[in-house]
Amino acid sequence: MPANRFNGFTNYGVGIGLRVPHYSHILEKKPVVDWFEIISENYMVDGGRPLAVLDSILDQYKVVQHGVSMYFGSADKLSRDHLKRLKALVRRTKTPWLSDHLCWGSVDGRYTHDLLPMPYTFEAAKITAEKIRQVRDFVEVPVVVENVSSYAEFHVSEMTEWEFLNEVVERADCGILLDVNNIYVSSQNHNFDPKVYVESVPADRVAQIHIAGHSKFEKYILDTHDHPVLDPVWKLYARAIERCGPTATLLEWDDNIPSFDEVHAEALKANRYLQAVAAKEKEAECVR
Repeated sequence: MPANRFNGFTNYGVGIGLRVPHYSHILEKKPVVDWFEIISENYMVDGGRPLAVLDSILDQYKVVQHGVSMYFGSADKLSRDHLKRLKALVRRTKTPWLSDHLCWGSVDGRYTHDLLPMPYTFEAAKITAEKIRQVRDFVEVPVVVENVSSYAEFHVSEMTEWEFLNEVVERADCGILLDVNNIYVSSQNHNFDPKVYVESVPADRVAQIHIAGHSKFEKYILDTHDHPVLDPVWKLYARAIERCGPTATLLEWDDNIPSFDEVHAEALKANRYLQAVAAKEKEAECVR
């Protein structure tokens, strides 16, 4: 299950996001890390330090690209210049798959630089799936879409968020980057059972999983990526791994970033769940 056509038939283990405060530590200490996830847009440039650092990382580590501005759900046509730069980076990193968010965020060429929730309608699913197909055909690697956290809903929605996710990935025939922290955040903000969401996604399309921390406020919780992973999210992760198998897992930590060792240690807690599921699968194979 973990190696599938949506993640290039890879089995990457546990990774962390490549962040500027950790550059020196990684390049000097060369810690053992399964893989790094990079924000594609940070390296879609013609030269300079970002690409120099990236090339040094690529000499020693596996890298997967994660985008934040494709806006599959926006009605605008895809930017050909953006796609060309993205494809050049794909060739540079040799990323086995490419991820971005199931959201919208641009109108008439103006970008909000935010990941805005979509109306869960069949028409929106159709438009979104077509754009995902266009990106995949252009960059020539599997594209997977990530569920976002949300703080508002649309009255025109015709289905639940997980039904919309399933509708999009079936139409696009693409994979899923399942963010279990985002599921938990949205479930608390919109009063649904997060376990139902995890049970409803097609396990055979999950190419990667995100974990992260969030912050609690009086009337809502926020996807802040500035804390260790909280227990309710670990529980959702455990169930997701049970359903999907030992899937490539990535810890996001983007604010109040602690030392590299602290971030890496938090990410490696995922191995407790991955190894347990792998052992069960091996035991089942022996019985057969």
